[in-house]
Amino acid sequence: MIYVIYRIFAFLTVAAVVIGSLLLARQEGSPQMTTVARSDASEGYSARDAQVWETGANGLPLYTVNAALIRELPRHDSVQMTRVDLTFLDPSGNKWLATAERGDIVRGSGKVELAGNVHVTAAVQGARAPILIRTDALTYDSHTDRVSTADPVTLLWAGQQLDATGLIMNLKTHHLQLKSHVHAIVTPSH
Repeated sequence: MIYVIYRIFAFLTVAAVVIGSLLLARQEGSPQMTTVARSDASEGYSARDAQVWETGANGLPLYTVNAALIRELPRHDSVQMTRVDLTFLDPSGNKWLATAERGDIVRGSGKVELAGNVHVTAAVQGARAPILIRTDALTYDSHTDRVSTADPVTLLWAGQQLDATGLIMNLKTHHLQLKSHVHAIVTPSH
């Protein structure tokens, strides 16, 4: 009998708490709705310490971008990034790493445009030393496997230095074209 009374008492206590909570909430008024409005209709998502990648027809990544901040601009069909690390493989399987202060990806173009203190490094198979490219602006095109810039550029490789204005590097054919104002510092090997 005591057990039944205890169960009834517990049930009534729970019911009283629930009913009391509902009455208090009704007395304080309904919760206010907060409306979030975009300050600029051209902005989409944004994220900190984010990773973006494009995949090929085989589902494997063509490139991977890590950035301190990314911001989508749907009106421009692009993604802006700051403090960018771009990693990609060339058709021979060599890994390339590019770093820059900022970058842009135009949706569907296959292009990652880097700007601000751009450094590109690669350890190419069969090469005597890693390749280093320094410039202020550079574009990687995953659809054509090309790296290019119209800006002044420095190419360092195995103790050799090439300076020029403008560079096009075809990663499929391993063909390098320097556009103008070419200056080379060559150290003979012993």
